[in-house]
Amino acid sequence: MIALTVVLLTLLSISLSVGIALVLLRGYRRGPGHPGMLYLALGLILLTTVPELLRVGLPTLTGVGTVGRSVLVSGSELTGLGVILWVVYGGGSQ
Repeated sequence: MIALTVVLLTLLSISLSVGIALVLLRGYRRGPGHPGMLYLALGLILLTTVPELLRVGLPTLTGVGTVGRSVLVSGSELTGLGVILWVVYGGGSQ
């Protein structure tokens, strides 16, 4: 029961982050083409979707150990946060 709950929550997390990223992309395409929306979508994907996929995919498909997986997941999350902060403080407004 616990494993099923974890899988469902993981799928929900991935679905919500992809859904929000799609809304951002749609807004970018409809609007004046503000590049910050693209970067915000990228940051969100790196912060939520990629780490969830790495947590599940790496142990399933590769022989990457716990430490390697933790480094990759944390790196993706930090990169996503960095991109989002960059956009928030005006980096994506060019």
